Amino acid sequence: MATTSSRLLRLLSLLGARPNRSGRDLADRLGVSTRTLRRDVESLRELGYPVQALKGPDGGYRLGSGGRLPPLLIDDEQAVAIAVALQTAPTSVAGIDDAVARALTGIKQVMPARLRAEVDAMRLTAIRNPWEFSASPIAPSTLKAVGYAVRNGHLLRFDYLTPDGRRPHPNDPDFTPPLRVEPHHLVMWAGRWYLVAYAPAAEAWGVYRVDRIHAHAPTGTLFRRRELREPDVARYVMTSHDRGDTPAPWPCLGTVLMELPPDVVARWAPGGSVIEYVTPTQTRITLGAWSWAGVAGLLATFDADITVIEPDELKDACRTLARRYRHAGE
Repeated sequence: MATTSSRLLRLLSLLGARPNRSGRDLADRLGVSTRTLRRDVESLRELGYPVQALKGPDGGYRLGSGGRLPPLLIDDEQAVAIAVALQTAPTSVAGIDDAVARALTGIKQVMPARLRAEVDAMRLTAIRNPWEFSASPIAPSTLKAVGYAVRNGHLLRFDYLTPDGRRPHPNDPDFTPPLRVEPHHLVMWAGRWYLVAYAPAAEAWGVYRVDRIHAHAPTGTLFRRRELREPDVARYVMTSHDRGDTPAPWPCLGTVLMELPPDVVARWAPGGSVIEYVTPTQTRITLGAWSWAGVAGLLATFDADITVIEPDELKDACRTLARRYRHAGE
């Protein structure tokens, strides 16, 4: 049954990819006899797909248009997975809320009644966690440009925006010319999109925030894919201290020097933190919270020695927490 179902999906894909298909071509591609092909075509028709027969020496088939929408070939678990995924998708791309709602409605329209009921039973309300400070939603055109370059193995040329979202100006003291990189991976982590790429000019790998990328016109220039120095791309992004992160707009924001390696701090720091390399065993971290006591408490979770750099309110909060914990241990 599983083989037949997979073959039907493959047949449907072949019919949808080209207006007309000969019976012999379809049978060869599916690895079945013409008799089995005819049975599969009848199965698709029974499911509501308008497969039309073509006359001619070899005969053939095409997927007709019009008529009622056929049901989707998905099972109950897949229907629930689609409903949950669409309703809980993070809004990290600008202007897709309406598209997500329309996609869910459109999928429901082509579902059999029983599966539609399964999806309707999964009406969810996703509430944003105030601790999750995602990046500003990125433009669909930016995500499309970067994703296209990654998928097709084309060099990507872009301006890397300043942390406050401005295009760099040649008169700026920290001006950098447009970057030209070999894009390898798109990664989403903690509500942020990252591009993992190799910069030939610098002969170095880098992690770039996609919301800070202003892509130029496609280059169309192919490149030979390299092996990432860290086999696990997720670990590489999580442990990279220099990934273009900027401080989240917390009410309280403090900076400390921490006696831990930068890659360790980068992996476990809360979203919206900024990690800076000092030495192989020291890290400067800037992080925030709703209160100064909250910042001090988050720092305590690293179980490492710290030196408060700024501001004085954070120093006061550390002294207050130390006093409270001392009393708690008596």
